[in-house]
Amino acid sequence: MKKLEMTEVIMAAKTSSGLGWEAIAEHAGLAPVFLTSACLGMNSLKPEFADKVCEILKLPDEVSVALQQFPHKTWDKAVPTDPVIYRWYEIVGVYGETIKELIHEKFGDGIMSAIDFSMHIDKEENPAGDRVVVTLNGKFLPYKSW
Repeated sequence: MKKLEMTEVIMAAKTSSGLGWEAIAEHAGLAPVFLTSACLGMNSLKPEFADKVCEILKLPDEVSVALQQFPHKTWDKAVPTDPVIYRWYEIVGVYGETIKELIHEKFGDGIMSAIDFSMHIDKEENPAGDRVVVTLNGKFLPYKSW
């Protein structure tokens, strides 16, 4: 089973089950962002986590095997048109250089890891309109000289 097929099966089972990503992640013992990413094909899961996803969604073993396969992390290079995804593209376009400058000023020449990394998405209720709170936490990786 390919990752795309796996994702389609998982999404159908998720819809049928009525469960949200947070409930599935809690059952599996993983963070919702990471688990969702794996179910969408952009990360892999260790066998015990893949099996727990399949258990709660009542999916066959072949889905567990697909969840464990290493992903090929590619995406469409065109500007996204989905409004939620486009706003992230816009944030990076407008603030990317600023983020880079501030990371370099605080840490030196290097990058923030997207491997040794976590992300949390929360809701903050606000009388002026609820707020989306996204926390990105990545290890700093300095460039080395040789």
